[in-house]
Formats: sequence, C-alpha cells, structure tokens
Amino acid sequence: MSGLLLLIPIALMLGLAGLAAFLWALRSGQFDDMDGAAQRILLDEDDLD
Repeated sequence: MSGLLLLIPIALMLGLAGLAAFLWALRSGQFDDMDGAAQRILLDEDDLD
C-alpha cells in the first residue's frame, strides 16, 4: 500500500509533464506544416538547383 502512495503522485507528475510538453510543442508551431515534411521526402535535392 505504501508503494501506491509513491507511484500515484509520480504518475500524475509524469502525465502533467507530458501534457506540458505537448502544449509547448503546439504553441511553438511544431505541428503547423504536416504535409510539407511528407512531401520533402519525395523531392530530390538535385532538382532544386
């Protein structure tokens, strides 16, 4: 039972840290251009010059 008293707050803190990291990434524009990254894989670097 004493193990739960330690593990539950740790799990809550990790969950909040994950949520904070997601919100930070959302606000900093990490998810703005989802199609551009997928299309950049298909482009050949030599064709751009």
